[in-house]
Amino acid sequence: MTTPLHHHTRTRHPIICGPMYPCSNPELVAAASAAGGIGIVQPVSLTFVHGHDFRAGLRYIRSLTDRPVGMNALIESSSRAYERRMEEWVDIALEEGIRFFVTSLGKPKWVVDRVSKVGGVVYHDVTERKWALKAVDSAVHGLIAVNSRAGGHAGPKTPAELMDELGELGLPLVCAGGVGSPTEFIDALRLGYDGVQMGTRFIATTECTAAQPYKQAIVDAGEDDILLTERVTGVPLAVIRTPYVERLGTRAGPIARRMLRGRRSKRVMRTLYALWSGWKLKKSSYDESGKRDFWQAGRSVAGIHDIRPTGQIIGELVAAARSAGVLPADPRDQAER
Repeated sequence: MTTPLHHHTRTRHPIICGPMYPCSNPELVAAASAAGGIGIVQPVSLTFVHGHDFRAGLRYIRSLTDRPVGMNALIESSSRAYERRMEEWVDIALEEGIRFFVTSLGKPKWVVDRVSKVGGVVYHDVTERKWALKAVDSAVHGLIAVNSRAGGHAGPKTPAELMDELGELGLPLVCAGGVGSPTEFIDALRLGYDGVQMGTRFIATTECTAAQPYKQAIVDAGEDDILLTERVTGVPLAVIRTPYVERLGTRAGPIARRMLRGRRSKRVMRTLYALWSGWKLKKSSYDESGKRDFWQAGRSVAGIHDIRPTGQIIGELVAAARSAGVLPADPRDQAER
């Protein structure tokens, strides 16, 4: 136990396999946890994409590893029905023994209240200080600092800028974005982060069930191949530049922009985006033909050069960090050898 993140996750290594729609399949979540990090269950991926009843899916993951796993609660809602479903999922996760939660969007207080009663912890995704302060008001236990190098919904700040803004808040900070290689892992720890959350690197693994063309696109892409598009969710989303993305364009249309500015119409527009993007990303990510080349990824692609088992990747990161002196040696490693 070397950082607050170790204590909160009850894991050996300060590495989170971040929740990804649609790529957080149960085998990947379990592999990250089994390797000493922590895999985070993304409920919509588990149920809608991979076809599991939520409770049965959690138990399936438990059959693959006895190490801790976490859950992602995306709490900004487009409907009351979704809110009720998320509340149900959180309660089931608690009943099944999950004690580490990552919340995204919205106000996480209701999740904190539920989770804290049974000794669990909540880390909240933030992209800048004003959102972090709202999370602090909700009594979260830590912050996932989503930076400008992240895949999915990236933030506007660099890792160093976020550390400068959030370091004084007194909460554990996790660097999310731009970590795909041992060097980047070491750099994040040297900046003062308690750990990292990685997504793109874990798509290019043998345990991830995403289509092979998607994985190979991550291996082949460079940093300049990542661009931001508003055409999926209405807010900038980091994707790999492909012919399809370039044909589609990256700017939301004028009607969508106008609706996203209205208090009531915003909810309607986000519901429409969620339905369209959920279908689109699911189809694209699991299309083995590679013709639906609409793939999320972050700028960490620059450091990703192969498709390997999750355990090998985590082992390489940790070994490099220990050699660099930013993580202490673990006597259990010697005992296991």
